[in-house]
Amino acid sequence: MKRFFQFLSEARESQASLQAKKLGLVGDGHGGWLDRSGKQVARTEGGKLKFLDGRQASAPEEKGAKKATGPAPTPLGQQAAAPAPQALPSKAPPEEQQPEEKPTLTIVFGRFNPPTVGHDKTFNMAKKVSVGGDLKIYPSRSQDPKKNPLSPEVKIQYMRMMFPEYSDNIIDDPEMKTIFNVLTTAAEEGYGNVNIVCGSDRQAEFENLAQKYNGDLYNFNLIRVISAGVRDADAEGVMGMSASKMRKAVLDNDLQTFRRGTPKTLNDAETQALFDQVRQGMKVKKSKVAKENYSLWEIAPKYDIKNLRENYITGKLFKVGNIVENLNTGLVGEVMRRGTNHLICVTEEGYMFKSWIKDLMEYTEVKMDSPMRDAKHPNTLVGTTGAFKHYASMTPGAIGTNRQYLQIGGKAYGVNFINKYKAKKASTC
Repeated sequence: MKRFFQFLSEARESQASLQAKKLGLVGDGHGGWLDRSGKQVARTEGGKLKFLDGRQASAPEEKGAKKATGPAPTPLGQQAAAPAPQALPSKAPPEEQQPEEKPTLTIVFGRFNPPTVGHDKTFNMAKKVSVGGDLKIYPSRSQDPKKNPLSPEVKIQYMRMMFPEYSDNIIDDPEMKTIFNVLTTAAEEGYGNVNIVCGSDRQAEFENLAQKYNGDLYNFNLIRVISAGVRDADAEGVMGMSASKMRKAVLDNDLQTFRRGTPKTLNDAETQALFDQVRQGMKVKKSKVAKENYSLWEIAPKYDIKNLRENYITGKLFKVGNIVENLNTGLVGEVMRRGTNHLICVTEEGYMFKSWIKDLMEYTEVKMDSPMRDAKHPNTLVGTTGAFKHYASMTPGAIGTNRQYLQIGGKAYGVNFINKYKAKKASTC
């Protein structure tokens, strides 16, 4: 007589299961049935056995034998043979598997030229956001006398002195020139989500760019752009401090205001050294401050919007075809269209971006006309007259002008980026 538990086990078996076992098939644990060679030949659908090649679910039978109407009876006194063991699946069914959760990276990208006490507020917000993930702070690599007087190396040195808590998070990487460089690198490093922390006045710009090219330049499951707080140029203390105000203080030879913009982690001697470094980078003489060297709108546009706009409207600034750099994102491109207070630009790779005129820097002929950026470094900035002169001096027979392509090693150098313009980007800009 059958055991009671064996009887219950057989009663729970479906009709499809019984049919499959009679045919010598083995289940794969996912509703499929394999023959002796391991090939899937049938599936269980609606409690019935359905063969993949369309044949009937019947057991082999001898010629002239009657079809069985049910399980073969077990002879009296004999125990029924145990069913063939089914192969256990090596892993959980797909519907039960959870996708691997990729880590999250929190990013701060900015000029910090010079770094100020106000940047500590941004870093503190980024620290809160990054709990459970990684935090990386990327200073931009641009340098020029008006808006970026400190070299990247000097800037990072002072940032680590001023913000020792974040010293290990401050990344010194010459390749991280733009926010796109940072995001593509993060994707390549395996991060699945990113948080971008920035000032409230830059939140919309970062949001637009980061989301616009997700799925094109990089792939993230989630991109969040988070404000570190409202900036008020007229406010006192941390809220009103900015790199523009610090540069203005240097131009005015106002060390006292400059000191208020540095944290307590920097002593007076170190603050004086930073003040001198900024002054040297701005090429302002120490003995006599020559205010006529620059107009205020050139070094701190937010404090002289009226004159900035006047120069823009009269066509003295940001002409179509000029190469400009976005001070917030680091993107460099050619001016394609001029709006009332903004520009539409396209990078050499064909990616478009919109910028307010106060957030742009124009490369001047004074700086970019020379084949050398300084005494030791050649001018290799693609699309400038200086780069043309530098490459032409090394390339016998090179031809072209600063408004044409210069062929060097099979690659075209020049400012006519419109030939690389991607039409699909225009419709989304």
